[in-house]
This record gives sequence, structure tokens and C-alpha cells, in this order.
Amino acid sequence: MKASIRKTLLATALATGLLVSTGAYADGQDYKNTTPEWWQWALSIPVGVNPLLDTTGEQCMVGQRGNEWFLAGLAYPLSGPQERDCSIPEGVTLFFPVVNAVNFDTPNACFQGDPLPTSFYRDAAAAFIDGTSNLSASVDGKPIKQLHRVRSPVFAVALPQDNLFNHPNICNGTLPAGIYSPAVDDGYYVRLNPLKVGEHQVIIHAENTSAGFVVDVTYNLTVVPVAKK
Repeated sequence: MKASIRKTLLATALATGLLVSTGAYADGQDYKNTTPEWWQWALSIPVGVNPLLDTTGEQCMVGQRGNEWFLAGLAYPLSGPQERDCSIPEGVTLFFPVVNAVNFDTPNACFQGDPLPTSFYRDAAAAFIDGTSNLSASVDGKPIKQLHRVRSPVFAVALPQDNLFNHPNICNGTLPAGIYSPAVDDGYYVRLNPLKVGEHQVIIHAENTSAGFVVDVTYNLTVVPVAKK
């Protein structure tokens, strides 16, 4: 298995609701700009506190800032339904993948030799997303009616030494800390307007049965009021 395909297996997801994806790519530049930011956030966080490996929600605030907060799905080896309790400030927009896949070049690392063209990584990410099914997302029991498929521009990621790819079944400790590019992403995303103060639930679901990938994540969100003066 090529290293780039191994990286695709880190594809993330959030889950549930009732939604049939259209397969059309979103044209909005805001989505295309934000999907790299989501990966740069997720991949820069060490394994021990990474929200993608969080089983309770206690890591949901790691790395968050500004008026847009990210929700995370799951990263290998975490699997099975997960429920997370998370507090977020009033007024923030939520941005998250229902399912996504990242691939990036790692010359002479993670079992790769020479650099490979960006098109190779785009094809690998697209093939994984094309193989997904049963995509859905809901908020407070109401299905989100539109998921945006986004193919990112080329970007770079910064990985810590204790990074998600150094699991034995991915890079087996052979991917050092550093800046890696080109990186590309493909996936389905959701952006939610700020939720009212109080309790809310976000549920997301996605599957790629040929890759043995099924994710269900439930976020129990508490929106906390923020002082205006």
C-alpha cells in the first residue's frame, strides 16, 4: 500500500441525520479557503490532545480561536460511535467535515521515495470520497439539507513529532515533525450559523465500506453566553 493511500485512511468524519449528497463541488471560495485551515488545525495537534482521538469531548477546545470553531470526526485507530460533551462560546460559527480525506507529499519519509505529482494525491483523495455513502448530518434532530463537496486548493501542513500519521499502521513512526506540501483535501463539509445559548446536539454519519470506515460522532454542545461589555 502506497504511503499516500495510507494517509487517505486518516479520513475524518462526523455523523448522522438524513441527507443524500449530490456529488457536486461547492464553488464558494470561503469553503475552499477554510478546508485547508481545518486540516492545518487538526494535523498540528499532538496525538495526546488531538480532538480527532477524543472519546469524551475534553479536547474540543484545543487550538480553537476567533469567530469560527472546528468540530472533529475520528482518526485511525479510533472507531465506533463516539459521544462528546463540549462547551462553545456564544456567537461562533461551526465548521466541520461530514467526511474528508487528506493526502500530501512526504519524499523520503513514510515509506515514500521520490516526490509525486499533486494530481496523484488529488486522485487518491477523490477516490476515497467517491466511495463513501450514507452521509448525513443533523442539528437538534433536524437534518441538514445540503452538504458541500469541496476540493481544496494546494496547501501545506505542519506536523508535530507526535503526529497522527506515526501510528504503526500508517507511517509507523517514520514521519518526522516538519512542513509538508503539496497537500490536498477532498470531502463534504458543513458550516453552521451561531447556535442559541443553551443545549444543542450535532450528529454526523459517513461510511466507506470498502475501506472499513464507519464513523458516528455525536456532539452534545453547550453554548455559553459571552459578556458583551
